[in-house]
Amino acid sequence: MRFIQKRPKIFYGWYIVAACLLIILYASGVVFFGFTAVFEPIAEEFGWSYAQISLVASLRGLEIGLLAPIIGILVDRWGPRKLIFGGGILICLGFLLMSRLSSLAMFYGAFGLLSIGMSTCSGTVMITAVVNWFRKSVGTATGIVVSGFGLGGLLVPVVTKLIDALDWRDAMFTIGIGTLVAILPLSLLIRHKPEQYGYLPDGEPISDVPTIDIKNIQAPKADLEISISVKQALKHRAFWNVALSSLCHSFVVGAVVTHVMPYLGDLGFARSIASLIALLLPVASTIGRLSGGWLGDKLGSKPLFTASYVLMAVGMFLFGFITTGQVWLLVPFVITFSLGWGFNVTTRMALLRKYFGRVKFGTILGFTSGVMMVGNVAGAPIAGWVFDTWGNYQSAWLGFGLFALLGVILSLTLPAFSSNVHPPEQLDTVVKT
Repeated sequence: MRFIQKRPKIFYGWYIVAACLLIILYASGVVFFGFTAVFEPIAEEFGWSYAQISLVASLRGLEIGLLAPIIGILVDRWGPRKLIFGGGILICLGFLLMSRLSSLAMFYGAFGLLSIGMSTCSGTVMITAVVNWFRKSVGTATGIVVSGFGLGGLLVPVVTKLIDALDWRDAMFTIGIGTLVAILPLSLLIRHKPEQYGYLPDGEPISDVPTIDIKNIQAPKADLEISISVKQALKHRAFWNVALSSLCHSFVVGAVVTHVMPYLGDLGFARSIASLIALLLPVASTIGRLSGGWLGDKLGSKPLFTASYVLMAVGMFLFGFITTGQVWLLVPFVITFSLGWGFNVTTRMALLRKYFGRVKFGTILGFTSGVMMVGNVAGAPIAGWVFDTWGNYQSAWLGFGLFALLGVILSLTLPAFSSNVHPPEQLDTVVKT
């Protein structure tokens, strides 16, 4: 049922942006980034190898990747609120199980719950919720939301101090209960599509924006709302270029986030310094996420998408040469890697929106996430295996830098935005704006 209401002073889409930002901040901070803080305490207590422990990050990525297409379909059909609410409960249960950990199988099971919960409290669900409410400002809106993922790094020192003060088991229990308090109330603010409340994306009243029949289009292409089917998107080279280059991104980022504290600890850095770097990486990436969204709206997303991989490659080469005598390399590493990371996340969403529209955006993003999570599955355990085999991480980071350069090639060969990408017969609906 559709109803018309007066246009509010603040478009409700921005409230959704704020709620999604806070949910992603908490979920990513405790599940994704906080894992590096509990890595060594678990290894010391159970005597498991680094490869065994880091494998959980791969299983988390595999599960999220396998679920991503399904989550994308569900968010397009059900809307985001139910999925986020259920995901918050699952994250809580995962941390409660972690607090009672007694075996490796139980460890993997707990992260299974965390992975399912994370699938619905970040990524596909949140970005779809926001993309449904914006078109002209989609880069800025998604940039703000995905900055929550970067800001989640602020919770690394909090998780570290909880572990040091309470013991890691009590810290996991506390974080689990905190999930219910942080995520469930915010999930109630999320809405599915603006049309259900009398608006089009960006707050345009439906009554003021007439629908144009496809056979009588007079408006320029830039003013048309593009939307093609999932089947058509999966057949197009633009989808696979974006998805495979994103696989390169997740391969590198997943390994660095998982191993940054063990790597710096092995080089002789104090745990407090290592946790500070683990914090700075995602937090500094918010500069790239926010500026990437704004610059993408102004200048176009494709150049920034390519630049993101160049910056990440430079960052990985710098990371590989860090030694106790080359501490200064941490500064350019954090700057280049974080900016590249941030640019990549925001511009990927904008590119998918530009190429394929929003009607099936959740499903298309879900399939993209499914492909890119293959990289997350492989990256962390390969880095752990390199350390277990050779006793250092340097060769892994240099190799990962080369892998980032593959992302440069894939992004440079993206097709142009043209009728070859979305011809008129592929338009489900066209709206003159």
